[in-house]
Amino acid sequence: MTDAATPASTGHPSPRVATLRAELRDDTAFVATPEPRLTWTVSAAPAWLQAAAEITDGIETRSHESGDSVLVPWPFAPLAPGETREVRVRVHAADGRATGWSAPLEVAAGFLADGEWVAQPVGLAVPARDAQPALVRTRFTLDRPVERAVLFWTALGVAEPELNGAPVSDDVLSPGWTAYRDRLVHETVDVTGLVREGENVLGAAIAGAWYTEKYGFFTFTNRLYGTQPSFLAQLRITYSDGSTETVAATGDGWTATGDGPVVDSGIYAGEHQDLRHEIPGWSSPGRPGDADSVWAPARVGAAALPGYENVPVPEARVAPPVRRIDTLPVVDVIDSPSGGRILDFGQNLVGRLRLRVRGAAGTRVTARHAEVLEDGELSIRPLRNARATATFDLSGADDVLESRFSFYGFRYAEVTGLDVDSSQVEAVVLHSDLRRTGWFASSHAQLDRLHENVVWGMRGNFLSLPTDCPQRDERLGWTGDIQVFSPTASFLYDVDGFLTSWLRDLSFEQARSDGTVPVVVPAALPSFGGLGPTAAWGDAATVVPTVLHQRFGDIGVLAAQYPSMKAWVDAVLRDAGDTGLWAGRMQLGDWLDPAAPPDKPGQAKVDGDIVATAYLARSLRQVADAASVLGEDTDAAAYASLAERSRAAFVAEYVTPAGRMMSDAPTAYALALEFDLVTDAGVRDALAERLAALVREGGYRIGTGFVGTPLVTDALTRAGRLAAAERLLLQTECPSWLYPVTMGATTVWERWDSLLPDGSVNPGEMTSFNHYALGAVADWLHRSVAGLAPAAPGYRRVRIAPRPLAGLDHASARHVTPYGEASVSWVRDGDDIVVTAEVPANTTAELDVPLGPRLSEVGSGRHEWRVPAEPARALPPLPGLTASLAEVIDDPRAYQALLDTLGEADEDRARTVRTETRWAEGRPVSTALMFMPPALLHAVDTAIRSATAR
Repeated sequence: MTDAATPASTGHPSPRVATLRAELRDDTAFVATPEPRLTWTVSAAPAWLQAAAEITDGIETRSHESGDSVLVPWPFAPLAPGETREVRVRVHAADGRATGWSAPLEVAAGFLADGEWVAQPVGLAVPARDAQPALVRTRFTLDRPVERAVLFWTALGVAEPELNGAPVSDDVLSPGWTAYRDRLVHETVDVTGLVREGENVLGAAIAGAWYTEKYGFFTFTNRLYGTQPSFLAQLRITYSDGSTETVAATGDGWTATGDGPVVDSGIYAGEHQDLRHEIPGWSSPGRPGDADSVWAPARVGAAALPGYENVPVPEARVAPPVRRIDTLPVVDVIDSPSGGRILDFGQNLVGRLRLRVRGAAGTRVTARHAEVLEDGELSIRPLRNARATATFDLSGADDVLESRFSFYGFRYAEVTGLDVDSSQVEAVVLHSDLRRTGWFASSHAQLDRLHENVVWGMRGNFLSLPTDCPQRDERLGWTGDIQVFSPTASFLYDVDGFLTSWLRDLSFEQARSDGTVPVVVPAALPSFGGLGPTAAWGDAATVVPTVLHQRFGDIGVLAAQYPSMKAWVDAVLRDAGDTGLWAGRMQLGDWLDPAAPPDKPGQAKVDGDIVATAYLARSLRQVADAASVLGEDTDAAAYASLAERSRAAFVAEYVTPAGRMMSDAPTAYALALEFDLVTDAGVRDALAERLAALVREGGYRIGTGFVGTPLVTDALTRAGRLAAAERLLLQTECPSWLYPVTMGATTVWERWDSLLPDGSVNPGEMTSFNHYALGAVADWLHRSVAGLAPAAPGYRRVRIAPRPLAGLDHASARHVTPYGEASVSWVRDGDDIVVTAEVPANTTAELDVPLGPRLSEVGSGRHEWRVPAEPARALPPLPGLTASLAEVIDDPRAYQALLDTLGEADEDRARTVRTETRWAEGRPVSTALMFMPPALLHAVDTAIRSATAR
């Protein structure tokens, strides 16, 4: 090995280390562990496979004799608290090429030593009301030059710390929501530039947020965690002489006031600010006039409710915090029938308004928020008990109005109390500051809008933790939603640290329930514990770690969560008994099956026992696979045996030898196929044929809920029924993925018909216009329609397997894998399909293209293949009323002719035929048109014959 890089003989630029990161975050030098894993990528390197690497921290250089370049174990002595090192890497390829040394990466210890945390909770000693926002502060003196100052802080609630009059960071709603009984996360912030010799002031504005919120549905119950917010902080000072000291730790000597500008704040209620109560200089050194008169000694200790008195020692953050990510302008101003002026931001988003105004002191400006309009007014009913209102009392000077400790889900807002020009208002987009890693595009505008809706839905609901919705009186970490969506999330954004953090909370909450995973994490709904183990929701314990390992190559999260994975399936086995089946229990099942009544969302076509046993078999297999990866061979064999027992029991109980499911519903077939519960090839083909028939009989409209929706297109595709999957995907009639797009949706809805065709809001009490779960189909768009998927954990092997849809001219996907950017695109060119792929360095790719080379392997670099396109299916003439309903639905010409002819005569009749017909083989069109006038029957017969004659 030499220092100089060897140029590639192909004329490409010399390879270089493109990126180097430590552990799971890119937004800070601080790491949460003494032994942060290292990941690097190499660019400009065709056919590059790493043979070895050298890693240095400036003190020692270690050889890494391996091809691994993702989450490589820290090769040096562990970082000590307060320590910083600079790491560089140099990489050598198998063919002798080498990079130069990378740019240095600063790696700083973001954690404290055991016993070093001394900060105590502080807050208002004599609050005037529950959940009262407050300001807290202390003064401290530094008597000599400072080399470095690091602030460690957290809150029971949320806080915005300031040091000597300046915010310490741009984070918002920090430290976020965790399982408060067992886990607090502390922030680590370098504040060297803010401290000074002499007097300093450290303070924070605090509010209760999730800690003091009341949780429940429709009618709020009591507060769960605590009655008042608290702040915890301490500063580690490293002086120029090398000595260190902890100063300004919260506790005795801190003061507090409840007379600041934030009067009241809540996650659901919104926020009230009185800007006349601003205290100039409150966090700056020196006496700010007579403001000291409002300060009193702070309460020391948490204002916790019974059962939550324990304040855990905080741990360092592993996930990026919430930040202001974007701003959107007003795109339209709508005059409402009631005389109001409604601001439209053109996009359903999560965040808050920012207004720049001036008005008389005490003038009250109110902003109400809603996701949709109904009858020209804000549709408030879907918010249920959430007021979602921001109120500001003006100071009399130039004011910037923005909620600080609350957030809202909205596209529309109505501002009253002051005439505000739209140019004075913008929407501030908030979410966890995740790195975007995935993109999709196609020739189909509505499909691209659907994908964009999925992205926006994820952005709005990945705020501190993965929530179900961001707007109503819920906003909870529902385990079922992230279980089905985690593959999509892992493509679109780097969620490894984000979900690793959330899984720690899941483990803590699960441990308090003897292995049963709560339906929401953190467990804010104690009354739901009576459900017991819940299939598809509790399975987040096994599915999400498996996905993180598959998509990021992260064995660490698999090892950390392995006890939780085992505890979950063990709890289910205790509940299910020893038959291999999991049956007879209350289950949420295929939640929000479109056939379920609006007020009974769990009333699905598929039996809940089928869902439960299918998930038990899959989770047992995932535990067995994790055990194998981790070297737990005894466990691997035991859980594999249990998985096989449940798989065989599923088949014996729910699958007929002829290939029918006992619940003749799409979700049942999709589970049997996609979870590989049926292994007999002939039975699998019969199941796939029946699934395709059911999809067709339903008019190629969605017939699945939360459980089946992420599976059905994959099940059809794997079984060779791509045309049926395409019809289902591109359907615009309700229920379908594209129906909301036709109704102007800019996020994914909770219900397929959250907005009815007449523009009214679904009458169900549970209607959200920003739920990401049903957007899980995007993972199929990435893996199958575009054709980019992992073939080995972390994309160490890339799978290039596009399945061009007949209705698209092109499609593409890009993903920043742990090894670098990979992409696949295809485009029609005459009778051919041209497939182009970029494979990142240090990976290989397997190719599976219809009518092209099968499973050929290629190395890194750019590749292109030209293959013949699948020939278009010939559509025969149809014999009018005697044609089968299956033939009509499968011929767009005939289907449209039928509906157009009926619609010209009677729109209601056409609608009934469209929505209630079973489009089955062996049933002639005439059976769907019984009791219709002979003249209309003749017109339909003629229209179908004419439309299909050419």
